[in-house]
Amino acid sequence: MSTKTEQQLQQFELPTRTDFPWVTATITGLGVLLSALHIWFNTLATLPELWVSATHFAGFAIICALWYPAHRSLKRSKLALGVDILIALAALSCLIYIPLAEDALYARGVKFIASDWFFSLLAIAIVLELIRRTIGWFIPVLIVLCLSYVVLWGQWVSGIFHFPGLSFETLLYRSFYSSEGMFGSISRISWSFVFMFILFGAFLVRAGVGDYIIDVSRAAAGKIIGGPGFIAVIGSGLMGSVSGSSVANTVSTGVITIPLMRKAGFPARFAAGVEAAASTGGQLMPPVMGAGAFIMASYTQVPYVSIIAVSVVPALIYFLSVAFFVRIEAKRSGVHQVTTSAEPLLKVLLSGWHNLIPLAVLVYLLVSGFTPTYAAGISIISVIVASWLSPNKMGLTAIIEAMAQGARNMATTAVLLIGIGLVINVISTTGIGNTFSLMINDWAGGSLLVMLLLIALASLILGMGLPVTAAYIVLGTLSAPALYKLMAESQLIEMMVNGQLPEQARAIFMLAAPDQLAALTQPMSADKAQALLAMVPADFMGTLLEQGLGMEKVALALLAAHLIIFWLSQDSNVTPPVCLTAFAAATIARTPAMRTGLTAWKIAKGLYLVPLLIAYTSLVSWDWASVLSVGIFAIFGTYALIAAIEGYLEGALNWPLRAALVAIGVVLVWPEMPLMARLAATAAFIALFIVTGRQARQESFVAAPSSSSN
Repeated sequence: MSTKTEQQLQQFELPTRTDFPWVTATITGLGVLLSALHIWFNTLATLPELWVSATHFAGFAIICALWYPAHRSLKRSKLALGVDILIALAALSCLIYIPLAEDALYARGVKFIASDWFFSLLAIAIVLELIRRTIGWFIPVLIVLCLSYVVLWGQWVSGIFHFPGLSFETLLYRSFYSSEGMFGSISRISWSFVFMFILFGAFLVRAGVGDYIIDVSRAAAGKIIGGPGFIAVIGSGLMGSVSGSSVANTVSTGVITIPLMRKAGFPARFAAGVEAAASTGGQLMPPVMGAGAFIMASYTQVPYVSIIAVSVVPALIYFLSVAFFVRIEAKRSGVHQVTTSAEPLLKVLLSGWHNLIPLAVLVYLLVSGFTPTYAAGISIISVIVASWLSPNKMGLTAIIEAMAQGARNMATTAVLLIGIGLVINVISTTGIGNTFSLMINDWAGGSLLVMLLLIALASLILGMGLPVTAAYIVLGTLSAPALYKLMAESQLIEMMVNGQLPEQARAIFMLAAPDQLAALTQPMSADKAQALLAMVPADFMGTLLEQGLGMEKVALALLAAHLIIFWLSQDSNVTPPVCLTAFAAATIARTPAMRTGLTAWKIAKGLYLVPLLIAYTSLVSWDWASVLSVGIFAIFGTYALIAAIEGYLEGALNWPLRAALVAIGVVLVWPEMPLMARLAATAAFIALFIVTGRQARQESFVAAPSSSSN
């Protein structure tokens, strides 16, 4: 990679104070201490969660203040470093103050004194500044708007968003001391699940698992037509699961895969788009799905292992959709074979078999019912032990380096999640989340498709200023209740239409429509079922859904709603005008950034297809026969739709064949299609695949002699 490209890639990395050796040494030592403390917090400690969250905040605030200057131009400024040392000490003072002042505060009846005002305001100011310098202006402005809404301008707003207001003292108490603010549930998720898995990823990378993933990808796909493209899909997908950052994944694997794809004959812009799309999907790949999956587990109260279990088939559909684009482009562009690995796949797999032990341990512990934090802790130990089976043994130095790197990787995420806790506190305090859900439901008019379009649009707008995890938290808090309610009610209406409503659920209708009880035992029209459901008081709707659908289906509907939002929140990585993952890939490929973003957006179409499948089919279900059936037909349908979009299957397609493939794709992905119709559509797709392949070979055979004679 050229020096110019390296310099351009630096714009996607935060400037750091590498010119001060003592700062680097301090952060390394603090990182090791924080990693050890967090392992203790998540295993043996019994400290109050407020104290642990404050320690989490102070430790990573010190790292951010010292490591990331306020501006790129200040990275060598000693004066700026002096100011940041004061910020670091201020963060430490907030940590010291909380255990000293907490009991006295409650003894006064939660009445603030001067020091309470000072330290609560100081902590919020530190969070705002550190998020600004590591993430940008969007989130600090959002936090200020939310906090001022509670105490100031909410009372000036008319209509559904009117809020009478709280005192500034109450707001600061809820933000600083309570379990709902910056040290609340989001912070707890940060210092437990998120940090432990980021630390696990740092140990995997230090042990050489990243190199092993690339080697396996090369051996698996390097010797087939379009192999470098498939290496990008496999390698970036697996690496993204470990790294947790789409941009970091793009930079680390793209410097290998993009030049390989260009060497094989792929267009440069397409190569960059494939890398961006594959890297974006890394956070969708089990068993490690990024911070969003842990927050989802907290929101839905569905075990993390259940979330990753139902995410396997959707992730497979997404990565295969990217692979289909690769194969079609390889055929169309006449990509030649590039041998990227002389070793057979089995030999490469066996040579690094010890790298699979930590992942096997993680999956086993999760399936066995251990908590994710415990599973991550044991898996970290297994990384060290497994490394002793290889030439790259992890000793004390390597362990210290992994602990320090894990803390550095966590720093920006920690301050971000703590700051987002302030936004979530405002949403829960003011009830604006319920208001927003009602508004979305009203705009959708009872249409699930319209609601999905509204959420996708909101996700795209939020994604222009928020990282993926933050966008999911905000959008999930605001819109998941409405989406879940609509999806669950749709299932209940279907039961009413079929006359299958359970007796316990029918009893609830006695409160609203006692004269309709007899009708509830028989089939009815969808309009009548909708009208009856509208009569049920809102306070009893939750009970009705539980009695009608059962707790398992209710939990699945809630999980499906959050998964849809989680998937849609990924699209900001590849959707112009702001798509940093695609821009990073464009820098490596030396292609126009915006045009590369459009290519990545096209290739990542699975980000929109899979949420539709989750919403309208049983893709998220415990009925594995149904999941596999939906998944397999969806894979064929996705291939058909992509071929229709590209105008190419195994050979060029005319418009009638493209229209036929659209029809085939729709039949294969449309919900509740008859099995025979899907089988017929699959057979038609396979026939078209074979026919276009034969035609392409014949055209190539005819063209070969004429070109040789010339």
